[in-house]
Amino acid sequence: MKIDVLLGLQWGDEGKGKGVDLLTPNYDVITRFQGGPNAGHSLEFHGKKHVLHLIPSGIFHDSINLIGNGVVIDPVRFRTEIENLQKLGVDPFKKLLISRKAHLILPTHRILDAAIEEAKGKEKIGSTLRGIGPTYRDKIGRDGLRVGDIETIDFKTKYEKLKAKHELLLNQYNFSYDIAKDEEEWMDSLEFMKRFELVNSEYRINEYMEKDKKILAEGAQGSLLDVDFGSYPFVTSSNTTIGGACTGMGIAPQAIGNVIGIVKAYCTRVGSGPFPSELHDEAGQQLRDQCAEYGSTTGRPRRCGWLDLVALKYVVMLNGVTEIILTKADVLDEFETIKICTSYMINGKETSELPFDINAKIEPVYSTLKGWNTQIKHMRKKEELPAEFNEYLKFIENYVKVPVSIVSVGPDRNASIYMR
Repeated sequence: MKIDVLLGLQWGDEGKGKGVDLLTPNYDVITRFQGGPNAGHSLEFHGKKHVLHLIPSGIFHDSINLIGNGVVIDPVRFRTEIENLQKLGVDPFKKLLISRKAHLILPTHRILDAAIEEAKGKEKIGSTLRGIGPTYRDKIGRDGLRVGDIETIDFKTKYEKLKAKHELLLNQYNFSYDIAKDEEEWMDSLEFMKRFELVNSEYRINEYMEKDKKILAEGAQGSLLDVDFGSYPFVTSSNTTIGGACTGMGIAPQAIGNVIGIVKAYCTRVGSGPFPSELHDEAGQQLRDQCAEYGSTTGRPRRCGWLDLVALKYVVMLNGVTEIILTKADVLDEFETIKICTSYMINGKETSELPFDINAKIEPVYSTLKGWNTQIKHMRKKEELPAEFNEYLKFIENYVKVPVSIVSVGPDRNASIYMR
């Protein structure tokens, strides 16, 4: 049985949490394969909103949920997330597994994150300051601590050694901090983590495939934040594209089945970095206000703009996307006309490729479509959708050559229209 993968196709915040929650009843196993608590996946059902950061979004169902080796874990935030689930009556201990090879975020990683970002001044990346970058840096530098290390007798020695390296770096940044309280909470949270089943996840996931378990892999952040193919250096620290699914779980490329891409009907971005179709006018503010576009992890206001099909087609190509879930379509209900970016003008030349140079002055070239100017948020059948919306959908499908399978018209799991 092949593994289906769900990926964000923009700069994150596309609605991956809802997408996974919606699809989970069709799967036996849900797994996260990269990122950390910098990812906020929002789910809404029974009138309540839930935000998950580390736990796979299938936790509210009966599926097995696995945190893969490509994820970086902050034990403190993990414990908080688990305790919040318990308050809702969810028992994560019975259905959550953690990879021994996942790396740990230390208290000093978070402090380093803040120190590095402060030192960049006006050139800040827009980090969530959760310690993600420094943790991946230690992983690549072969200095990291992994979840499996907490089972070893010399864990404390390993911890102190890495902490000392971090303190040397912090001295160079001349950054003041007090680690005592954070360190005590972190150690207590490690003991809490030991209550979960720690597994050699690469073996476990392949065993599930051999037993014909249906598996859905849940990506974090968005494809345009990929450390290799995103708008570098304004990217996250992991591979958010399809290759990250293989390395973040321990599966072969031929094990990948359907690649389900999540994309908003418009674009948003949190933090710094290029955003060709960004709007600085009333339309941009209307998009932000219409759907309360603020980061689910940081609360920062998101930058808003029209849908960028140049960027979308690029990540569809990179990921081999087989179908698209279009989210927040109802946010465009009140627009008389809707623009879609179909190419870029760079130095007087028109192109449909993303430039290497992120500092290049990009002028978006737009196609203008008639808005449907009616509320679709209460619609549940494709037959109810207005002709103008169907034209909008058809325009997207024809450009990227991928069908839209589900249209989301609200945050609740029931506010979804199946198109096929």
